Amino acid sequence: MAALPAATAKRPRDERLDLFRGLTMLIIFVAHLPANSWNAWIPARFGFSSGAELFVFCSGLASALAFGGVFTRRGLWLGTARIAYRIWQVYWAQIGLVLALIALAALLDRSFGLSVLTQQFAPLLADPERALLGLATLTWQPDYLDILPMYLVILALVPVMMLARRLHVALPFLISVGLYAAVWARGLNLPGNPRNDAGWFLNPFAWQLIFFTGFFIGMNWLPVPRPGDRRLMLAAALFILVSVPLSFWGILEHWPAAQAARDLIIPASEKTDLHILRVLHFLALAYLVLSLIEPWRDRLDRGAGHLLILIGRQSLAAFLASVVLARLLGTAADMAGRSEPVVALLNLAGFALILAAALVVGWFKSAPWAGPSPKPAAERQPDPAAAAAVRTRVREAS
Repeated sequence: MAALPAATAKRPRDERLDLFRGLTMLIIFVAHLPANSWNAWIPARFGFSSGAELFVFCSGLASALAFGGVFTRRGLWLGTARIAYRIWQVYWAQIGLVLALIALAALLDRSFGLSVLTQQFAPLLADPERALLGLATLTWQPDYLDILPMYLVILALVPVMMLARRLHVALPFLISVGLYAAVWARGLNLPGNPRNDAGWFLNPFAWQLIFFTGFFIGMNWLPVPRPGDRRLMLAAALFILVSVPLSFWGILEHWPAAQAARDLIIPASEKTDLHILRVLHFLALAYLVLSLIEPWRDRLDRGAGHLLILIGRQSLAAFLASVVLARLLGTAADMAGRSEPVVALLNLAGFALILAAALVVGWFKSAPWAGPSPKPAAERQPDPAAAAAVRTRVREAS
């Protein structure tokens, strides 16, 4: 039985991780803002993969950095307890998010005479008991609210992978690949929409493949190629270029042969079950981008990069804010008209508010109240220079 590696010194924070997590939060906001013209130009429109892959991969890498050390230092049981605590946090974040959006829809309906609640939460109005039970058990996931439930299931697999590593170094890889294969061979999924018995839109047994790719890299279980290899960069670039005609709407809408080729190659469940082309496209894009930014790695925390890093450091709070803001600003766009200036203003306002939410949460996490309290005025030593200046002003005034 292979032992877990000995605990190592804490690694310095990789700013690339926070940078890309911050970028993902903005992409998710753009994608979730209803009828957003900017959505036509996000990276997902130019290739097989989307911001979802980046989000899940970064979550896996971050989980290795945050939780992997607990397993190696404190053992399997305390590591599992740490994962359980995170699952508890994310579960209530999901419940709170859905309830907040239901309340927001009701408020908008009552204030402006809209029908947002009916449009976004029809199952709740049609069958409240079943919908509320589905909300609590995660078997009902309203539209665009399926990322956190997927993340919860995958997190629950982390202790399984850590135990498997103790048994054999190759076993975690076999489990991950086996689950992914079972999705495509046997239709493995969890029960989802209570109205039609469909599975989860983001199948956790498929998406765990991209999560654990990041997790295994973060744990140093999976070797990665050195950035900047010209042959690998060329191969990645060629794969990305080939995917553009099969992905970009501007080509698909005007070239029927490209659409026919896409339909032939990629099935309808390509996002739900994470088609392998999405995985390969993401890995190629990740390698190419990381290679291109490597010369500027020490300068990422500047300008716009600094703002993205601030958002990425509070990814859960930024995600929750982005989803709520997308619903709220989407209603504002409907009421104000969807002219391009209005859409641009709402997108930029959403970016600014997501950053503001990250800054506020970061301030609270810093626990400014935990520092030493300032000394009372009576205990402070007087400043001789300041006292002399006061005496001089008194003499001049007299």
